[in-house]
Amino acid sequence: MEINLSEYEAVIFDMDGVLIDSEPLWKIAMEDVFRSVGCSLTKQDFQKTVGLRLDEVIEYWYKHTGWENASPKEVEDAIVQRMVQLLKENGTPLTGVIETLDYLKSTGLKIGLATSSYEILINTVLEALSIRHFFDFTHSAENEAFGKPHPAVYLSVAERLGVQPTQCLVIEDSLNGIISGKAARMKVVCIPEKSHHPEPKLSIADHQFEDMLLFLQEVRKI
Repeated sequence: MEINLSEYEAVIFDMDGVLIDSEPLWKIAMEDVFRSVGCSLTKQDFQKTVGLRLDEVIEYWYKHTGWENASPKEVEDAIVQRMVQLLKENGTPLTGVIETLDYLKSTGLKIGLATSSYEILINTVLEALSIRHFFDFTHSAENEAFGKPHPAVYLSVAERLGVQPTQCLVIEDSLNGIISGKAARMKVVCIPEKSHHPEPKLSIADHQFEDMLLFLQEVRKI
């Protein structure tokens, strides 16, 4: 099914795994910090919590494995600070991201960002990639009562952009993100993050591409 951008008024991007190859960095940060508190989780374990808000990830692992000598909030803060460091050191956009943002901006479409990452990480990524100027509004699910797969973060972005949810096209990489976008009554493009295990359920997205450049080629056809 073709994507006709004239049917939309806004494109809303997820951040981690969509704009920047940060999922491997998240796994490094979490593995480092959890190890420091005596919790031997591995990158493989973190596949179970991809797409969740960080506080929800920590709550999940605290409940399932537990640790001593640090509060969940201290672990959360340590992971965020490690991520800031890793993003600054490894901040490069994924294939086709700059070209796609540039093209979408030229069409006059509104561009939003809706992510489970915290504001400090949004700012770190936007600066590291030099892409802040492309976005009309950016929003973190840390400011919502519920993170993805709840649709709140996408609905808030649509409202701030002044666009009806049904007029928004979402770009996501994870199952939780796809569910969030579809629950908001938006059409969803999935560009699977490369470190994820093959996930057949991603087929619930309306469209799927191997990378952003292929998405751009498709939308330029119309």
